Amino acid sequence: MDKDDRVRFFTQGAERIFVRSRAVLGRKVQLCHPPKSVHIVQQILDDFRAGRESRAPFWLSFKGRFIHIDYVALRDESGEYLGTLEISQDLTEKRQLEGEQRLLQYAREDKGEGQR
Repeated sequence: MDKDDRVRFFTQGAERIFVRSRAVLGRKVQLCHPPKSVHIVQQILDDFRAGRESRAPFWLSFKGRFIHIDYVALRDESGEYLGTLEISQDLTEKRQLEGEQRLLQYAREDKGEGQR
């Protein structure tokens, strides 16, 4: 979203967590959130705009999935607020990881193997 809280861009992939249509482009981001959370979104944006905060990570359960959302303030070289980037990730599978998988150990989804 830009410095005026208007949605300027979003990705539309098959794995999108929260459904968005192109109709949200140009709309106030506050209108893209449930009414019960708008005041929280507004507080984050106000804090970013005032320079009190630059990042607001949070996580929640949504439709049986573990969702991590990170709001990041975008600023120019002089620190002027330009807008906010919202990053949403479904971390359900990653939350279940154990042990380790080192570099160059490619995951084979078809066989579930970690090495060649």
